[in-house]
Amino acid sequence: MGNDTSKLTVEEIKNWTGPEEDYMNDAQLAFFKDMLLEIQDDIISKANQTTGYLQEQEATPDPADRATLEEEYALELRTRDRERKLLSKVQASLKQIDEGTYGYCLDTGEPIGLRRLLARPTATLSVEAQERREQMKKQFAG
Repeated sequence: MGNDTSKLTVEEIKNWTGPEEDYMNDAQLAFFKDMLLEIQDDIISKANQTTGYLQEQEATPDPADRATLEEEYALELRTRDRERKLLSKVQASLKQIDEGTYGYCLDTGEPIGLRRLLARPTATLSVEAQERREQMKKQFAG
């Protein structure tokens, strides 16, 4: 793995089998913080591009073109809304890293797991807790 200043790779995170007290050590926290900051920067960059794009589009007198343009706007805005929600989750995860609670289930306090966090870096629940919540939703939704 090299010296302590080297960054962990995705493979090293996936294959980590250290003792439980080593879970969410400084190197792992740095890995996920970098990953979350990259996602945040990407979302902000896309939002700025969208704003520029929407401002460049001029209204057109042709009703068919106008309808196409409005549909594109609606799609773009829905995408940005999803990304805005993701951005708030990313920022909440970065706050958890600063507070020392990142990587632990909000329901049980148990480790969420590195593989799950790799797949979903904003996860706040273990797989089991997530499944329990979804079961509860199903039971009370009907």
